[in-house]
Amino acid sequence: MGKEYIIRDPGAVHFVTFTVHQWVDVFTRRIYVDQFLDSLKYCQKAKGLEIFAWVIMSNHCHLILRARGENLADIIRDLKKFTAKAIVRLIQENELESRKKWLAMTLTFENHIWFWEKGYHGEEIYSKPFYNSKMNYIHQNPVRAGIVENPEDYLLSSAGDFFGIRKGPLDLEWFG
Repeated sequence: MGKEYIIRDPGAVHFVTFTVHQWVDVFTRRIYVDQFLDSLKYCQKAKGLEIFAWVIMSNHCHLILRARGENLADIIRDLKKFTAKAIVRLIQENELESRKKWLAMTLTFENHIWFWEKGYHGEEIYSKPFYNSKMNYIHQNPVRAGIVENPEDYLLSSAGDFFGIRKGPLDLEWFG
C-alpha cells in the first residue's frame, strides 16, 4: 500500500485527484455531478476554496486548488465526507437509478459509506510550467478517454473557460 499524501504547505496551490471507490462510474448521471459541483461551489463561498482548473470524469476528478485562509487538507476532508453521504443518499432516493442495489453494495462496507478512495494524490504546484502541465493534463483527460475530440467540447471541465467558449459552473482563479 502506498503512502497517503500530506499537504506540507496548506496555503499552496495543489493538483489533486479524487477517485470513486473501485473506479465506479457514478458521474455518468447528471444528478450526482450536480451534487458534487454544488458542494465545490459551497466550499468556494463558505470555506475560501479557490479552484484554478477542474474536470469531472465518470469515476474520478482532477482539480487544481488552494485554500484561502484555511487548511486545504481540512477542506478536502470535509468535501469528500459530505459529498460521499450526499451522493449515496441521492443514489438511494433515485427511483430511476437502475444500478441502485449494485451501487449500494459497492459503495458501502459494513454499513459505512465508502464512496471515495482514500487520499487524493496531491502535488504542490511550484511553478508556472508545472501548473500549465497539470492544467493541460486535466483538460486533455476527456480527449484521452475518447469522449471528445477537443478539450473545450467537454462540458464537465474548466476547458471552456480557458478557451473563452463558455462560462462554466465554477468560478475560477487565475494562476500567476
